[in-house]
Amino acid sequence: MKSHKENHLVERIGWLRAAVLGANDGIVSTASLLVGVAAASSGRTEILVAGLAGLVAGAMSMAAGEYVSVSSQADTETADLAREAAELRDMPEAELEELTRIYMDRGLDRPLASEVAQRLMAHDALGAHARDELGLSTVVSARPVQAALTSAATFAAGAALPLASAVLSPPGLIIPVVSLASLVFLAMLGALGAMTGGAGIFKGALRVGFWGAAAMAVTAAIGAMFGTVGL
Repeated sequence: MKSHKENHLVERIGWLRAAVLGANDGIVSTASLLVGVAAASSGRTEILVAGLAGLVAGAMSMAAGEYVSVSSQADTETADLAREAAELRDMPEAELEELTRIYMDRGLDRPLASEVAQRLMAHDALGAHARDELGLSTVVSARPVQAALTSAATFAAGAALPLASAVLSPPGLIIPVVSLASLVFLAMLGALGAMTGGAGIFKGALRVGFWGAAAMAVTAAIGAMFGTVGL
């Protein structure tokens, strides 16, 4: 029988999460910054400079933040695997019983659960415990560099969209043009992320658009308030 390769959606979870987060943050934060600065009655040049600075700073911040957070996850996984390896070396019988009980809890009777545990431990004891006891696998394992690069690139791409809208908008219309364009971009991003992850497109577009609109509304209000006060 000819074997076939299955492509599961969960295999995308590592880069998809970082990509959606980066692009969403790029659009929302940059659009909010542009709208807030524009609401403070700043000149067009100041608005665009603020947007460009936000793009660069945000991309670097996303890369650093993702690398640090995912590295912490990777360190935790490594420490757990090291402890599990030590337990397998020092208490193999107890670890066999532990794995047997895991399979019994999943519906196997003791004889079959014990046989499965023995066979899997004979083949790859640490791999069996990592997968079935700790819930770790190569599919969803932490990849700090991948997460950092993905977040930085997608943040920059997302931030470039409202910035381009501000550049192309007619004088005096930066706020409505950037706001409307950014909401469209966010809805498209939410729909694309949901489709890639196998979820509902409308729900994905709605939740991303809602929070983006809320962020821009708050920053516009703050910008208008401080612009009026003259601080």
